[in-house]
Amino acid sequence: MRSVSTVLFLVVLATAVATGARRWRIPAPPLLVLAGLAVALVPGTPEIHVSPEAISLVVLPPLLYAGAEELSWRELRVVWKPVGVLAVGLVLASAAAVGAVASWLTPLSWPMALVLGSVLASTDPVAVTALGRRLSLPPRVQVLVQAESLFNDATSLVLFRVAVVGAVAVGGASWQSAGGGFLVLAGGGTLIGAAVAWLVSRIRERTEDPVLETVIALLTPYVAYVLAESVHASGITSVVVAGVMLGSVADRLTDAPIRLQLHAVQGTVVFLLESVVFSLIGLTLPGQVAALTDRDRLWPLYALAMALTLMAVRLLWVLPLAAVVQRQAGTPPSWRMPAVLTWAGTRGVVPLAAALAIPVAAEDGTPLAERPLVLVLTTSVVVLTLVVQGFSLARVVERSGIALEPDHTEREEASARCALATAGIRRLDELTELEAVPDAVADRLRRSLQARLEHARDRLEDADPAASADHAYRRLRRDLIAVETAELERLYDARRISDTTRRRLQRSLDLEETRLALAT
Repeated sequence: MRSVSTVLFLVVLATAVATGARRWRIPAPPLLVLAGLAVALVPGTPEIHVSPEAISLVVLPPLLYAGAEELSWRELRVVWKPVGVLAVGLVLASAAAVGAVASWLTPLSWPMALVLGSVLASTDPVAVTALGRRLSLPPRVQVLVQAESLFNDATSLVLFRVAVVGAVAVGGASWQSAGGGFLVLAGGGTLIGAAVAWLVSRIRERTEDPVLETVIALLTPYVAYVLAESVHASGITSVVVAGVMLGSVADRLTDAPIRLQLHAVQGTVVFLLESVVFSLIGLTLPGQVAALTDRDRLWPLYALAMALTLMAVRLLWVLPLAAVVQRQAGTPPSWRMPAVLTWAGTRGVVPLAAALAIPVAAEDGTPLAERPLVLVLTTSVVVLTLVVQGFSLARVVERSGIALEPDHTEREEASARCALATAGIRRLDELTELEAVPDAVADRLRRSLQARLEHARDRLEDADPAASADHAYRRLRRDLIAVETAELERLYDARRISDTTRRRLQRSLDLEETRLALAT
């Protein structure tokens, strides 16, 4: 009963804080971490122990799947080379740098320092996705940051497994199998994820039951994760691949009502899981600190050094990569993109789950006395990056000047709405000419489409002050056309004109109104 009440309390706390974050327009993850930390410091708060299996199996799959579904397949194909460089090269460099600094600065032995480096080497997809939703980054930059966080876990997981073997095995680690392990983890996860995506797409194409569709969508990430882990492949990679593939064809698998239902259900699940898991990060830190010994009393300094090391390595790695990408694109080198990519490298749920999975004792039964310090440093770095970088990331993006202006997004959406309404009117005119649609239905549809077209055109014109005179003319003319349409209806109702004349004149007015709406 106590565990149930604790979970309910976490859900209520996390939901309240996340709702407040949305209301105050601040990023939810760092606020949730601070809220959890504040609750944990209240006297009498029970110590919370988090199982790595609970995070890896229950929390991660749906959150990773939701983030992968949001990736643009078109943009991902463009940035796959820099994503590969970051997902492999930067992870290796970060693990080596953190391991070296930790071995030199902290009481950790070299094997446990390397475990810490492998845990903190990769950026966190849950945190990056949650923070990225609030930013107006260009599509390619957004995909680059998000894809890196989703695909770098296979590299980090291989390093972690090899490093843990070195820490707990009496005979040391076997690095000869690291390359093969990476192929099994990443390659096996990719194949299983692709197979799950193919099978699920075939099933959903033949399903029209909203409830069944929702259940299938919710179970998909768990199936992909469990199948991959059962054959010792990367469950994270499997979930990500399945999410990317199904997200690219989601609009063709179901109809509009089911899509709306799926979006609502998945949004609710993601909101609750993200809120609870970020609160847990703050809640677990005080209990972990209490398990430290006197020799670890400088852990805040160690955590700060680890966070600064990660940022420095990331900046040194991203600078030349950004220069190469910008040179290939024909643009002059700039600090803006490297700054955003560096500051977006937050850590979060995945490193915490990996640290919790470190064995308590070595193979010979000797307790791993350094495990508590690794847990504290991991959680502290996660808290530092989420709070410091999370609260300031929007400001960095704004100062960099690469964020899309609201007017740009408004114009793009309004222009697309104009194109959609115009295509609808064009098709309706074709059907009307063929007399394939009843006149009353055609008139009703035309009025609806024209209203949408006028609204979209007004939004475009409002964003362009130079078009104010033309806008005023078209608005006034549309008002006059409305008066003429009303008079035409009055003449017809008074039986002063025939139905043929009414239709002909109404069509003339409709065409003129459409031309006014489309005029530039």
